Amino acid sequence: MIDSTTMTGNRRECSRVDVYIPVGFRLLDKEEHGLVKARISADVMLADFKLMPPLASHPQIESLRRLNQKLDLIIKEVGLQCEGFHSLPFKFVSLSGGGMKFSSQQAYSLGDILECKMILSLQKSTAIYAYGEAVRVGSQRGGYFINVRFTEMDHKIRDMIIRFVFETERTLIRQRKGDD
Repeated sequence: MIDSTTMTGNRRECSRVDVYIPVGFRLLDKEEHGLVKARISADVMLADFKLMPPLASHPQIESLRRLNQKLDLIIKEVGLQCEGFHSLPFKFVSLSGGGMKFSSQQAYSLGDILECKMILSLQKSTAIYAYGEAVRVGSQRGGYFINVRFTEMDHKIRDMIIRFVFETERTLIRQRKGDD
């Protein structure tokens, strides 16, 4: 289902897409409120080698570049494993740049701040920590549904989520046209 409303007020401001993604949720402690900000996982793990001399004239520069790319991938993979991204279950969510709706066995309350750990796959997979406030909570068969409005998110991460939503919408439209 695709919802592309752009109205304000009680209406959604961002396009929304229903997808299965690896995602996990955690209720933040009161002490953590205001101390968290959405971020891409493993960004801080990449070393800063600004002090290295330029290698443009080195005879084995291409081999060194490939080695560097492989090391970056290994560092990122180890970081993702340490942070628990590899064990995230696939869940059905309705995702937009402004927030998400999901089902849960755990009850949350209005105003709860949740950490949403997710992996979005565009050209490459990106592990994201997003934070949001529970703005709607309801009962449903087998548990609850929770609507979370993202907070403490910069434009870079919001744009990444919006790009994922649009790419997923485009893929769904192509698949439907192919089925006709």
